[in-house]
Amino acid sequence: NGNTHILVVVGIRPPILNGPMHPRPLVALLDGRDCTVEMPILKDVATVAFCDAQSTQEIHEKVLNEAVAALLYHTITLSRDDLEKFKGLRVIVRIGSGFDNVDVKAAAELGIAVCNVPAASVEETADTSLCLILNLYRRVTWMHQALREGTRASSVEQIREVAGGAARIRGETLGIIGLGRVGQAVALRAKAFGFGVIFYDPYLPDGVERSLGLQRMTVYHCTAASMSTTITLLMTSLSNRCGREKHWLRL
Repeated sequence: NGNTHILVVVGIRPPILNGPMHPRPLVALLDGRDCTVEMPILKDVATVAFCDAQSTQEIHEKVLNEAVAALLYHTITLSRDDLEKFKGLRVIVRIGSGFDNVDVKAAAELGIAVCNVPAASVEETADTSLCLILNLYRRVTWMHQALREGTRASSVEQIREVAGGAARIRGETLGIIGLGRVGQAVALRAKAFGFGVIFYDPYLPDGVERSLGLQRMTVYHCTAASMSTTITLLMTSLSNRCGREKHWLRL
C-alpha cells in the first residue's frame, strides 16, 4: 500500500539468525590461541573456533562457510580475496589498535564491519617506550654488556669510558610524533622524569598542549629541537607518507 517503505542496502549481508530455533553463531579466533578475555563473554552465546592460522589457506572450510565473526591479532592478513572466502562473516575484531592487516575498504563493500581496540596495551607500550628512551640516556644496556664481558669500572674515568654517551635526563627535550593515547601516556611519564616534551599531531584541537603542559610544534621542528623522538602512529597511509618525508633523514 501507500504506507509501505522498502529499504535496499547494497553490500550488507543477511542478518544473523540466532535464538531458540537456531544454533549458536560461530566466532573464530583466526591467529593465535589466547582468548582469555573474550571467552568468558562468548562461551554462553557463541561457539568459538581456534584456528591458529598464518593465512586463510590454513582455516578450516567450516569456519570459512559458517563464521559470522572473526577475531584476529596481527599475524594473519585479510585481503579482499581472503575476505571473499568467508561466506557468512559479518564483523571482524582486530585485537589491538592497528588494523593495517585488514582491507577495510573491501570489508565495507562486502558488508563486513571492522572494529579495533584502541586502548589495548596503551600502558605497556608507553612503559616500554620510556624504558628504551631512558636506556639511550643512561646507557644501561652498554654498561650491562661491559660487565658481562668482564669489564670492571672502579674509577670515575673508567665509568665515564664504559658509559660513554650517557647524559643527564632532567632538562632534556623529548619529541613525540602522534599524541594519541600512547603518545599522551609517554608524555606524562617523560615529564615525571624531567623531560621537556614537544609534540606534533595535526588532528588534536588547539588547547590540548596547555592542558597537558606540552608544547606543540611542526613535524620538522619537533625532530630538530629534540634530542630524542618517539613516533606513536598507526600504520596508515598517512603515517607511511609521513615516514617518507625528507626531514626524517636527519635522525
